Amino acid sequence: MSCLLEGEAEAEWLQDAGLSDLIGDCAEENGNIVLLSTLTKTQAAAVQRRLDTYTRSRRKKNKQPVRDVRDIFGVVGSGVCYFIYCSLQRSLTSDSRIAYFASPLRGSVREELFNTEIAYSEQAAILLKGSFPRDSRRFKDDICFPKIKIPKGRLGMTRIGDLSQQDMKKIPTLALIELTALCDVLGLELKRNKALKRKAAEHKLFGVPLGTLLENDQKLLPNTRVPLILQALLSCLEKKGLDTEGILRVSGSQSRIKSLERKLESEFYTGFFQWDNVHQNDVSGLLKRFIRELPAPLLTAEYLPAFAAVQNIPDLKQRLQALNLLILILPEPNRNTLKALLEFLRLVVTRERKNKMNLWNVSTVIAPNLFMHKGLPNKIPEGKEKQLAEGAADIVRMMIHYQDLLWTVPSFLVAQVRKLNESSSRKYQFYDKRIKNLLRKIHSDKEKTEKNHGEPSKVVKVQTPLLLKDSLEVHLTNGIKAADVLRQFQKNLCQNGWNIKDRFLAFQTSFKNVFFFLTGEHCLDPDTYLLDLYHVNPHAEWIIRPNPSFSRMF
Repeated sequence: MSCLLEGEAEAEWLQDAGLSDLIGDCAEENGNIVLLSTLTKTQAAAVQRRLDTYTRSRRKKNKQPVRDVRDIFGVVGSGVCYFIYCSLQRSLTSDSRIAYFASPLRGSVREELFNTEIAYSEQAAILLKGSFPRDSRRFKDDICFPKIKIPKGRLGMTRIGDLSQQDMKKIPTLALIELTALCDVLGLELKRNKALKRKAAEHKLFGVPLGTLLENDQKLLPNTRVPLILQALLSCLEKKGLDTEGILRVSGSQSRIKSLERKLESEFYTGFFQWDNVHQNDVSGLLKRFIRELPAPLLTAEYLPAFAAVQNIPDLKQRLQALNLLILILPEPNRNTLKALLEFLRLVVTRERKNKMNLWNVSTVIAPNLFMHKGLPNKIPEGKEKQLAEGAADIVRMMIHYQDLLWTVPSFLVAQVRKLNESSSRKYQFYDKRIKNLLRKIHSDKEKTEKNHGEPSKVVKVQTPLLLKDSLEVHLTNGIKAADVLRQFQKNLCQNGWNIKDRFLAFQTSFKNVFFFLTGEHCLDPDTYLLDLYHVNPHAEWIIRPNPSFSRMF
């Protein structure tokens, strides 16, 4: 397994970034102009570097050269830098509402701001100029990890799962471009391996690709997002292993583990397998075996080098920024499975007083299972074994400790998705004069809305399908939040004989243009100021519906 060659690597990168049309023999930018129009200055520079390298490699091979990159990026505005610099300064001095990501593991001694409104690469470019101090300290003691807090904008915070599937599909592409731009600014080489072509084991559970496992599981339980066998292993350990001294570290019996694996292969899907008599250390051994035996690494073969390279970033917040982007790039099955594992590992650490497994111990034990794989080369330079092992453990430690932050979608990416949706709606030509006139009226109404931004109140109708017969009329003022509407909705429910709690509801808005927008849904943060959101999306459809996670309770 080797890294991709020059030119080949850039071609694959451009393909994964949704820009493959730029490198064809008849390269056209029409299919990419919408995506290109959303990029920041550093993101555009990252794309330009890859096109430069690809062009040089083509010329060396005496193939037809692609267009000059200036033909593509000639219109990238210089105003981006001014806006971002001013915004960054405002964000560091404003009294924005804060979302705390305090780890439940142990008390933290310091607090740090984590800005998600501005592209991470743009922040890094400003830090590189010496505008703000960087923190290059490493934290070996768990208790020294700082508390990270995100200043909430008026549109609230977006977590993975809040966006619709259609909008979420756009995130990995944008996150890859942003990660590349961040690494370029930091002077960090973003290496990628070729995808693995390893034959999967002819089993039902172990050595089976995540996608295949989920496909089989979904035939039994639709909407399964984490393999059932992994859920069962974690559930067993949560019930009888959390207080076991040395759990995950102390090895079980190898003969019993192999016997347990064979028994699960034959009996798991029958529903008759009994977990009561299984030893917890054997289960923990089988858990690690499940991760190691996946045909491709859980962190993916392509991006495993990038995860490993995070340890080379000296600044803590920039390491977290890189990890945040890498999590967003992961395929959904891998991301969901990793989250289930990290949530369990955090539980283990919270019982440290009984099981003697602190954050560093857990990370040290789990790291080899995530960062070493049979299908990938493990060429470790002589004398570097300890350094690389500690670096991998440190990455796992950060993923456990800051997992809530890492599963947040940065606001600047959400804004880029919104811009993509808006731009996509404009790229269609107006072949029908009636449609053209109607759209002109819509945009005229939107301009009027923007001009009247200072109006004290707007009235919207919130749909409440399946719960209330009539829609809910809401007066939007500067201070009203999504949580306020939920309280109003709950009051109406009680008046109609319902008895329900706020936490079982999700307030959602559908970013929908009846003509050309792709329909999508965005589950709102309770702290979202709705008038601000209305000004961003005056033609949105507003819906209150039960949270799918709690649908079984109705």
